[in-house]
Amino acid sequence: MICRGTFERAAIRGQMTIRVAALAGISLFPALASAFQPLVTDDTGTQSTGGNQLESSYSRFVEKEPDIRATLETLPITYTRGLTDTLDVHAGVTYARFQLTDEPEARGAGIPSIGLKWRFYESESGRLSLAAKPEIRRAFSSGAEDRGLGNGPLNGGIALLLSQETGFGAVHTNLSVNTFRFALEENRELHRDILWRLSIAPVFDLAPYWKVALDAGLITNPHKAEKATMGYVEIGAIYSPRKDLDFALGLISDVFHAGHSVYAATAGVTWRFR
Repeated sequence: MICRGTFERAAIRGQMTIRVAALAGISLFPALASAFQPLVTDDTGTQSTGGNQLESSYSRFVEKEPDIRATLETLPITYTRGLTDTLDVHAGVTYARFQLTDEPEARGAGIPSIGLKWRFYESESGRLSLAAKPEIRRAFSSGAEDRGLGNGPLNGGIALLLSQETGFGAVHTNLSVNTFRFALEENRELHRDILWRLSIAPVFDLAPYWKVALDAGLITNPHKAEKATMGYVEIGAIYSPRKDLDFALGLISDVFHAGHSVYAATAGVTWRFR
């Protein structure tokens, strides 16, 4: 989630600026940056020993309330290295552009991250697997939150991932928890600092080079003054002209989020190599 607020302007705009700028849909952003593109829900797949993966995407998030519009555009790049057949390490960095109605535009480095994915269980048939994915995120500078490009100096989270192969493709399920601590007192007062996500994504093998996916989940609403639980839905498509190359497109909308309209579009590419 990306948040904006300043001590100097707090007395003038107060809760309105800070609350609206905390785009609820952007609480999904850490997952989008390093998940199974273009989905929020991740799979248990790893790169195997010596395998490499490079992911990049462009995402545009928009939140609308009466008379107010906030937009975030992100360009994350994530590199993953297979340490063993079941253990990956990944690191990512993001360029972000943030715009709030009647506010100057902010742009620059977002929130870098580093993490692991460990597939700790696989059935004898190989059709069911479980993995754990811890991650740490740290803002580039103390001013990132003030400019709308970060939240707090150090945050992290962990996800439990399940993948089940099926006759039509696969089903992936995640349960994740992430901290979203803030440096600015105004933001700490207005936002929840622990966000949960429970999601499921069936992925259908549509044709030799094409997959389509649905992704839906319940997530924590970051605004303390609002109902704690909201959700999202996504439809995505993946085109793989080669086994080591994927192109992805996804459209996301929030649900159960009264008074807000949040939607996002994401397009990305994934390249695997040795």
